[in-house]
Amino acid sequence: MVLRNAVHKDLYADSVALMRVASRLAGEPGVDAVSLVMGTPANREVLAETGMLTAEGRSAAPNDLIVAVRGTDAAADAALAAAVSALRAADGPPEGEPGEGGPPLRSLAGAPADADLALISTPGAYAAAEARKALRRGLHAFVFSDHVPLADEVELKREAARRGLLVMGPDCGTAVVGGVPLGFANAVRRGGIGLVGASGTGLQQVSTLLHDMGAGVSHIIGTGSRDVSEEVGGLTMRAALDALAADPATDSVVLVSKPPAPRVAEQLLRHMSELGKPAVVCFLGWDPAGVPLPHGVTLASTLYEAARAAAEQALGRPVPPSSGPRLPALPPSRRLLRALYAGGTFAHEAGLLLGPVLGELDRSGRLPALPPRHLVLDLGDDEFTAGRPHPMIDPGVRTAYLRAALADPATAVVVLDVVIGYGAAADPAAAVAATLAEADAEADGGTGADRPAVLCFVVGTDDDPQGASAQRRTLREAGAVVVGSSTEAALACAQLLDSPGGFDARPAHAATIGGSA
Repeated sequence: MVLRNAVHKDLYADSVALMRVASRLAGEPGVDAVSLVMGTPANREVLAETGMLTAEGRSAAPNDLIVAVRGTDAAADAALAAAVSALRAADGPPEGEPGEGGPPLRSLAGAPADADLALISTPGAYAAAEARKALRRGLHAFVFSDHVPLADEVELKREAARRGLLVMGPDCGTAVVGGVPLGFANAVRRGGIGLVGASGTGLQQVSTLLHDMGAGVSHIIGTGSRDVSEEVGGLTMRAALDALAADPATDSVVLVSKPPAPRVAEQLLRHMSELGKPAVVCFLGWDPAGVPLPHGVTLASTLYEAARAAAEQALGRPVPPSSGPRLPALPPSRRLLRALYAGGTFAHEAGLLLGPVLGELDRSGRLPALPPRHLVLDLGDDEFTAGRPHPMIDPGVRTAYLRAALADPATAVVVLDVVIGYGAAADPAAAVAATLAEADAEADGGTGADRPAVLCFVVGTDDDPQGASAQRRTLREAGAVVVGSSTEAALACAQLLDSPGGFDARPAHAATIGGSA
């Protein structure tokens, strides 16, 4: 294996395009690892830490593109040569995504006069300046960029509040505004439910569950995870709630987040009580003890509960609980959980639901060996994606973990989220199915008889480019058990590992969720 870097002077591309091209090139024969990043100091440091930086890469300036490839001689040379042409081919919306076509804008100065929102995806060091320009042109800002200093976020959101505008982000992964998806989002039915959240995958899960339940969404407004911190104070959340309260197309509101700072949580609850519209709040893991719940606000403790409560409000009728298949009995030797998530909110929710049953959960297991303890990983975290695409873009990022989990004789059940939609991989279920087939062939000639249970849930709709039903069919044909949501997957695992003789997931799910929604 050889390691090579190529530096392309003054060639900028946003992070999503870079990750897509890296994912495509990483699948080429003889290529072990690929990274495409802008040459900022932070990115160079990441490449160095992951063993992907050469002397040539160290010379890159922040506006330069670094292509780093590890592989065989011929494969590395071919990938380096193909990177820029692949990047140019990937410029603009991927196939199946909405877009007007034509060359992309390279500056805000070229924006049409009737534009009202700017999507900003630059290295974090420059994102605040671009967002500030957008605000001063009267544009809302969707800031996909991460590594933006907290002080800049606070300043931007305060300026946006003065101007009556929204700053979604930084590090905002999901939004749907007026039916237009931004970042990672799904094709969901239009309707009267407005969603606001500091969790991208949490918003995706709730919005797609609403779609499956027959309800629809007016807008989805992401805020970035730090918005609910004490320092930021929920500035975008409150502004988004006000915008939805004033929107005639929005009849009710759902708020999704990991636990806000205590003062921020109380402020947001009071704010929601003043909207004049029914509201559902899901602060995953938040303890409401001592905090009065305002009139008109329903508290949900899981993502499924939040979707079901909002759907019942919108539809004016009960929503029956989802039905789950019977899970297999476990051999006595198989007692460990391996939950390998691409979405951080799913890992957080699983920890809340599984911890009381399974005890302490390992959150930092690293290869080559998985720990001899129950494991819940957020493989989309920076710890695991440094120098590599996010697993929602490249499902192969978690393949090594899946192989290790399947090969471990102590593994009882593996949990996987399969997130589809705009921005996600073209066929993530196929990557899972290929790994399961490979493991079956190696273990017992392809029967899968002694394989751990593999539990999957698909986050998406049939209107997404990948098609949720097709993804579920691929997973079932590969021998996976497919359930309806992240919540159902976690509850199923809790009961399976607590009752090794197997159980019917449907009554357990109905009792747990239906009783509190």
